[in-house]
Amino acid sequence: MGLRMPHCLAALLVALVAVEAMIVMGASHSKGNDDAECDYQLVSPVGGTGQERAFCKGKGACYYKTLTCPAECAERKPKDKKKKGCFINCGTKCEATCKRRKPDCDGYGSVCYDPRFVGGDGAMFYFHGAKGGDFALVSDKNLHINAHFIGTRPAGRTRDYTWVQAVSIMFDTHTLDLAAKKVSKWDDKIDCLAVRWNGEIIRIPTSGEAEWRTNGGDREVVVERTDDANSMKVSVKGLLELDVKVTPIGKEENIVHNYQVPDNDAFAHLETQFRFKGLTDQVEGVLGKTYRPGYVSPVKKGVDMPIMGGEDKYSTASLHSTVCEACKFQRPTGYEISAY
Repeated sequence: MGLRMPHCLAALLVALVAVEAMIVMGASHSKGNDDAECDYQLVSPVGGTGQERAFCKGKGACYYKTLTCPAECAERKPKDKKKKGCFINCGTKCEATCKRRKPDCDGYGSVCYDPRFVGGDGAMFYFHGAKGGDFALVSDKNLHINAHFIGTRPAGRTRDYTWVQAVSIMFDTHTLDLAAKKVSKWDDKIDCLAVRWNGEIIRIPTSGEAEWRTNGGDREVVVERTDDANSMKVSVKGLLELDVKVTPIGKEENIVHNYQVPDNDAFAHLETQFRFKGLTDQVEGVLGKTYRPGYVSPVKKGVDMPIMGGEDKYSTASLHSTVCEACKFQRPTGYEISAY
């Protein structure tokens, strides 16, 4: 017994140290929900090269460290929007890397195609919803996100092909809408991404910083162009970051999948990738629930199209409704925003 006690104490100490390390590092329970990632302050760039630098302030693996952007992508917001930007991560990754400033449709928190999701647990699944329907993607204490689906049902098919045409981000008393405009013929040079703040159309500048910003209460909101047209990045302080792009159904894609989209509609839709901050353990929604700690996906593995159900639980009456069977978010009493 005398020999076993020190061994047990050592094991206990190791466990306590591991737990303490997780607390100090601010370890997130799921990908894309690391509050320290963007908690940094920019400092003077490297002389001669212009490489931007950031001083990390969030408690975690990067606390009080200074990260420097690689020479290949010296700036977070390159003037040439075709170039890769510097992504600074002061969270558990503790790195500055070069990335395309567009949604990664294979990355955590992505919603693309017809529509295909990659959850906070890394599992891929499809959620078809219904054309003309609205569904809660995320519903939590401080955040609610709905998606509006468009679609088509070719002859002989038993269900709709669907795509996400618009998303509505709701928090406090504010609403930020991003929507793909309906167009008959697609042109990459024509901007088809509409943005509304609290029901009013906002114009995102195309020159200078190419961004629009405002204060939503205590939360700064920034919408920034990441290409000359049809591509933007959205940040809501303390809640989320979102890369969004408008894309059409191409001719080849239409033929391969037999979508049978009409000649007078390009079926412009959104490709999105979310990065969340501060989600609670009770978060709900088609995408939101995949960020719960210990979440186990119910979809079948090893099949080409694993389907996630739940249309009944997450269906809402409109793009701006926060009411559904499983929804958590509640607007202040009497608050309402008109549809458009």
